[in-house]
Amino acid sequence: MLKSIRHSQIRDIVNENGQITVTELNNRLNVSEATIRRDLEEMDQLGWIRRARGGAVRIERAEKEPPILQRQAEQKDEKQRIGQAAAAYVRPGQTIFLGSGSTVSAIVPFIQELPLTVVTNSLPVINQLAGHDHIELIVIGGQFRQSELSMVGHVAEQAIREFRADLVFMGMRAVDAVHGFTSDYVAEAMTDRAILQMAPRCVVVADHTKFGRVSTVFLAPVTAVHTIISDRQLQPEIAAELHDKGLEVILA
Repeated sequence: MLKSIRHSQIRDIVNENGQITVTELNNRLNVSEATIRRDLEEMDQLGWIRRARGGAVRIERAEKEPPILQRQAEQKDEKQRIGQAAAAYVRPGQTIFLGSGSTVSAIVPFIQELPLTVVTNSLPVINQLAGHDHIELIVIGGQFRQSELSMVGHVAEQAIREFRADLVFMGMRAVDAVHGFTSDYVAEAMTDRAILQMAPRCVVVADHTKFGRVSTVFLAPVTAVHTIISDRQLQPEIAAELHDKGLEVILA
């Protein structure tokens, strides 16, 4: 059997069943387990399946994300706990960057009384902090993304590169230990890459629904950040994979 045909069959089997063992594939395809293991390694690198101990599992494709105004009501308690845990990293007098997304917005109530310089491309964050005289608010301009209420694109990237912060807080569309951070929107992914260069410490805040998923546009490997804060519903295996990559994983 040609390798390309075998890969196609393996992919169909994994997608249909959700997961499969090397032994089961060996029985179904009538090739050696060594060959199956090599196939799975290659297909994992291509992003077709996800290698697991003793076999493979289906990669969950991240669905198109609903608008931020809708997401604010989803996983509300989890986001509040994540926001409070993230706020513990902030010290008075620091310069921080707050990115777009409903989970990042959940940080604001826990830091809004601190004297800070806040750089942001998020309209919800701007609205939350605009009336606080003790916070110096620096607003990033650019192409307005209606669904996220945020500024992205080339102008935003150029502006972001002019600033340095002590801490960056970002949300993520999809997180996978092997396939990294991915997005469904090219302009936002490019803007987020610039944000990752702003500070010596980058913190990703994301509830458990964002993990073990892959979207269309590769943004960066998970090792591009230092800390991931999620909620206690995150699968232990995923948390362990991220920890093995050298990340600090906090479950709020």
